[in-house]
Amino acid sequence: MNYPMIARTLGLLLAVLSACLGAVAAYGWVVDLHYGVVSEHDAAVASLMATGVGLVIAGGLWVAGRRLRERGSVVEGQLQRRDAFVLTGVGWLLAAVIAALPFWFWAMLGGADGLAATEPFFVDAVNGTGNVYVVRPGHEFASFASCYFEAVSGLTTTGATVLGERGGISELPRTLLLWRSLTHWLGGLGIVVLFVAVMPSIGIGAKRLFQSESSAQDGGVRPRIGETARVLWIIYLTFTASALLIFRACGMSWFDATNHAFSVLATGGYSTQDASVGHFDRVWIDVSTIAFMLIAGTNFTLFYRVVRGNWRGAFSDREWQVFIMLKVVVTAIVMFNLWGRTITTTAGVEVEGTLLQSLRYASFQVASLQTGTGFATADWDDWPATSLVLLFGLMFIGGSAGSTAGGVKVIRTIIMLKVFADAIERSYRPNVVRPVKVGGVPVDEGARRAVVTFLLMWGCILMCSSFFLVIVEPSVDQGGRMDAATSLVAPLVTLGNVGPGLYEVGAVKHFGWFTAPSKYLMCLLMVLGRLELFALLALFSPRFWRAN
Repeated sequence: MNYPMIARTLGLLLAVLSACLGAVAAYGWVVDLHYGVVSEHDAAVASLMATGVGLVIAGGLWVAGRRLRERGSVVEGQLQRRDAFVLTGVGWLLAAVIAALPFWFWAMLGGADGLAATEPFFVDAVNGTGNVYVVRPGHEFASFASCYFEAVSGLTTTGATVLGERGGISELPRTLLLWRSLTHWLGGLGIVVLFVAVMPSIGIGAKRLFQSESSAQDGGVRPRIGETARVLWIIYLTFTASALLIFRACGMSWFDATNHAFSVLATGGYSTQDASVGHFDRVWIDVSTIAFMLIAGTNFTLFYRVVRGNWRGAFSDREWQVFIMLKVVVTAIVMFNLWGRTITTTAGVEVEGTLLQSLRYASFQVASLQTGTGFATADWDDWPATSLVLLFGLMFIGGSAGSTAGGVKVIRTIIMLKVFADAIERSYRPNVVRPVKVGGVPVDEGARRAVVTFLLMWGCILMCSSFFLVIVEPSVDQGGRMDAATSLVAPLVTLGNVGPGLYEVGAVKHFGWFTAPSKYLMCLLMVLGRLELFALLALFSPRFWRAN
């Protein structure tokens, strides 16, 4: 294991993240000086303190790496597969600690005092009324578990939030709102991919690092992996700038447009408003957001093909075709489900379910949950069961491989269904040998086995996590908020990097009511989902740490 290289690279990675945080702190100072808002001053100080901590840790790792290199005999510049796994897994978990510090420091400095609210939490005891509650005063960010959850959710582009009754989203200082959205944007194509793009000095190990983090495993769009990362980031930057300008033209303020552009291209879902995109209630904002969510849910290498003039190769991609087909079919079904019903928006407004209004709200929610973005314009919890089942299925499937979307990915779902169909045919035609193909391209045995293994592991982790939540969290009949459906949906939307889900973690709900152990578990699930299981699970294997 090349520990010197790991430590130095991890130090540089955290330095990049800290520099971004420092830029946000500078923005907070500007806002404070311009508006004289006390909460902005506290948020700017908190961000600056977090920047200092991040730089100290980054510097410590860099120095430790140099000293280890001087004492060891590891060849400089060689980053092997195991090294890349360590750097990726540890990098995401440690980066989230730095990203969580601005929230926590802000609460510790008293910035949240004016926003403090109280909410009853159940204690296993009874009084004359049947239940005893204790009041835990203060903002949700007074708990580091909540801050870490918010940071992990941001960097993994999950978009689940702990903010609810105990301090709303719109009440946060602009500095922290911008940092929340920026964590989405940085995590969109991955901090590690950004690092490869701007720090090519890691050399031969860059490809292993890129592949251990990125879901695009097709070898890249350019011969050199550093150039691949740069091309993807240029495309990413172009779409981000386009989204910002279009949102501004549609009526958002520059601040709201910037935050939502960061979130939508990362398929994250953090908004500056408690009612999410539904706060603006403008058709063209909804349409623009849908378009960019679908763009972000598409394999980014297809855009490179389009830039190179290969339109036919992009549009003939089977995964993209199925992705769009699912969007159209599910939207049509949900639209007819909503037709004639009253639709409740996230802002609490009741809308008559005409054909056009049903199409508007169905299309938005389907695109949001299919790509794992998590933006919302309507409270879908009271929608018909048929719609909820379809939305649940879309949360599981997710977007395309090589995109910023969550879920198990469309391509894996296609291969899984074809493997199932092949197994059924072999049961009654044992002598038939028919290759499994996707888009006319044969899928080899190793790829099929990898997909089945991934889905089995995904399902096992989901079930075990659900069981953990049932044990740890108080149930509804005990005065808590956990129920069987929520215990399944909460791990699904965190492991799938979806964000809001159904029931007690629905569109107008939040994750702040979970206990600290459950929040840390879901943080682990979010990182597992972002790294697609193996890059992080490998670190828990004793064999991984053996010399050979």
